[in-house]
Amino acid sequence: MAQRGPKRRPVFERFWEKVAPNLHGGCWQWTGAVGAGGKEGGYAQMRDAGRTLYAHRLSYETLVGIVPDGLHLDHLCRNRRCVNPLHLEPLTCRENLLRGEGASAKNAVKTHCKHGHPLSGKNLRMNAGKRVCRLCASACAARSTNSQKQEPYHGLNL
Repeated sequence: MAQRGPKRRPVFERFWEKVAPNLHGGCWQWTGAVGAGGKEGGYAQMRDAGRTLYAHRLSYETLVGIVPDGLHLDHLCRNRRCVNPLHLEPLTCRENLLRGEGASAKNAVKTHCKHGHPLSGKNLRMNAGKRVCRLCASACAARSTNSQKQEPYHGLNL
């Protein structure tokens, strides 16, 4: 049986066509497809044999080695389109999130609640994995209880 169409070129050969390397050690900018992902855009992607591959992961695994199970690649340069393996480091998901600039990272470094109470010691309570200020939680509960003690509404006073 005859083969249809031209033979597919190796994925890493096609990869290099979409990379603009910085020869001075900087980011290797991906010029190909990028997935959806917030205001900065998503991660560099390419297709191979019907699968979507992350270009930074392909670069790391080809040039450095396999990413160990359970680890994610962190972009040390904070550029999601960078595929330079020297700018990538395997980390746990938690470490990767805490190194980032998202809500998880910002909340992890907080030492006080928005009202200035310490988020430590006896004033700290955990609720569904989140840190809660006991003083603020008590004040909130008291306000809620007081608002429920008001006179019930019995219709119009004409």
